[in-house]
Amino acid sequence: MDVAALGPAVLGAPGPRFSDVLALVFLGNGCPTARACEDALIELQTTHGPQGFGLVAINPNNPYLSPLDTVAQMGRRARDKGYNFPYLKDVDAALARAYGMVRTPQCCVLDRDRVLRYRGRVFDSRDPARVQRRDLQEAVEDLLGQREVRVPETDSFGCSIVW
Repeated sequence: MDVAALGPAVLGAPGPRFSDVLALVFLGNGCPTARACEDALIELQTTHGPQGFGLVAINPNNPYLSPLDTVAQMGRRARDKGYNFPYLKDVDAALARAYGMVRTPQCCVLDRDRVLRYRGRVFDSRDPARVQRRDLQEAVEDLLGQREVRVPETDSFGCSIVW
């Protein structure tokens, strides 16, 4: 599946929701590491959305093997946490495979031309209170500032995608 299959309103084709920088963040509802980064994702969208940033959360997990990852559970999670970004289901995990994702949380950042500029973790700790490096945020800020991403790839950690 090509990222363009997500549709222009999400990906930012010219129009009112255009995003100069787009983060695709792969999450799993039952993954403690993914759940630990949700507040940071909400804050990132709140802070940088007005500057041309867009975040899309994507759940690639097989709901038959991971019942917490059904579309209904995803909707409940998004409402309960107050997601301020779309949360989409990658039904056959084709998008996750296309971007080389193997765990949640894991993310990639695309520039205005939808060229991959960052792939890796959200930040450097499973515990948000111990974070020293906010890798996703730094990549987004580099691109919004018209700079090359200083660290274009990091090793991610979390829960394996349930294929």
